[in-house]
This record gives sequence, C-alpha cells and structure tokens, in this order.
Amino acid sequence: MYRTYLELVKPGIVAGNLVSLAGGYLLASRGVVDASHSALVISGAALVIGSGCAVNNVIDRDIDRLMARTHKRPMATGRISITSALNFAAMLAIVGFLLLYAGTRQIEPLVLMLLGYIVYVGLYSLFLKRRSVHSTWVGSISGAIPPVVGYSSVRGTIDTAAVALFVIFGIWQMPHSYAIAMFRWKDYEVACIPLLPLVKGQHHAKKRIVLYIAAFIVAALSLAALGYVGNLYISLVLLSGFYWLKTAMDGFSARDDARWARRVFAVSIVAVVLISVAMAIDAA
Repeated sequence: MYRTYLELVKPGIVAGNLVSLAGGYLLASRGVVDASHSALVISGAALVIGSGCAVNNVIDRDIDRLMARTHKRPMATGRISITSALNFAAMLAIVGFLLLYAGTRQIEPLVLMLLGYIVYVGLYSLFLKRRSVHSTWVGSISGAIPPVVGYSSVRGTIDTAAVALFVIFGIWQMPHSYAIAMFRWKDYEVACIPLLPLVKGQHHAKKRIVLYIAAFIVAALSLAALGYVGNLYISLVLLSGFYWLKTAMDGFSARDDARWARRVFAVSIVAVVLISVAMAIDAA
C-alpha cells in the first residue's frame, strides 16, 4: 500500500521540481545554508507538489486508463478510492504548507506555492488540459514556480533574479513538454489531448521547439547579465543550451521523429540540472 501511495504523488515529477527549487534556494543563499531551514522548505514544497500530483491523478483517471504510459497508475486501476486519494492529497497539502511556513515565516513562498497549486490542479488539470492547445503554456507557469519559491524562501522578496528564474524555467517547460508529446504521440491521440504537435503537426512543433530553446538560452544568460552568477554558469548554459539547440535542429532531417524527440527530452533534463547546479555553485 505504501508503494501505491508513493506512485500517486508522481515521485519523478516531485524530484524534478525539487532540483529547480534547490537551484533557486542556493542561488539566493550564496553558499550559506541553514540545514533546518532548507530541510523545512524542501520538505514542505515536496509535500505540496506531491499533493497536486495526487489530485491530478484523480482528475485524469479516465484518460490515464487509455494511455499505455499511465494505465497502471493507482487511480486508473482503482487501487485507491477517490475519497482516500483526495484525503491523502489534502493531508499532504496542509502539512506541506505548515512546514513551509515553519521554515520561512514569510508569506511570499506560501502565496507562490498556492498559486502554482491552483494553476496546476485547477486551471491546467481540471479545465484546459482537455480543451486547449494552450494548456502546455499554462502548465509551464506551475512548473516555473518552485525555483522562485526556493529563492524567495531565503530572500523574502521577489526581485529581478526571482523574475528571471520564473522566465527561465517557464520557457524550459515548453520544448520539454512538446518533446514528450511527440514521442508519446499515440497515447495523447487516443486520449484526445489537444497538444500542439497533434493539433498543428510535428513540423510546426519542431519549429516551436527550436524557437523556445533559443529563447531559453537568452533567458538563462540574463542571470549573468544581471550579475547574479559568473563564468561557470555562463559556460554551462552555452554548452548545454547550444547542444540542446543542435539536437532540436536535427529534427528537421530526422527519419524517426519519436527517437529524435526522446533525445530532445533527455537533453532538456541534462540542461536544466546543469544550470541548476551551476547557479548554485557560481552564486556561492
């Protein structure tokens, strides 16, 4: 049963969000980390994000049954009742917000986490995901909030670095998500999810991926232009960013779009981890 509830919170998504949150946290702390403070912030954020994922599983249980990737999820198989899942999600959210407040004693991180929760659960999962091609853009808002939460939990404010983090990680979500849609094409098609590659076609999606990656590189370099990071960060942004861009441009001559999209997806993960680590090291 423990494993079933663990699956419900989508630990991979939680872990990915915590990487960016840690990057924002360490950027703000400049290498001076309070162990108890960081533990409370990370634990609280993890529980709130996990709660959102659990509610998303409840909302998506019908379409999850249709897709090969998700048909074994707890809600899709009925291993957990809707009531139990929602009670579990509520408990995670309450404890998560309490831990976040206990660690920060500030309103900004709480408001940001609540905003991300509402956008992901309400606006994205409940309303736009099945109705609009723009759902990816809206979903990127919630995905861009964790690094800002990490940053504001230390600084207690929303400054230019916080805004830059939001833009960087928001833009990153777009080509990352489009790549997933392209190698999971059949799953989303059978579930009738109107993602850009399905609605506008794969060639159009490839052009968008290239443009978003180029925008990501520019946005990521803005942290250096603002003076928050230095040469290590710049080097890794350029190295990973241009390799990601080259990988994306290879798509115009790719014979196997699904295989190419998996490469774009994999490089996107490497890129975001590298810049998160680099901003932490350089800031220190």
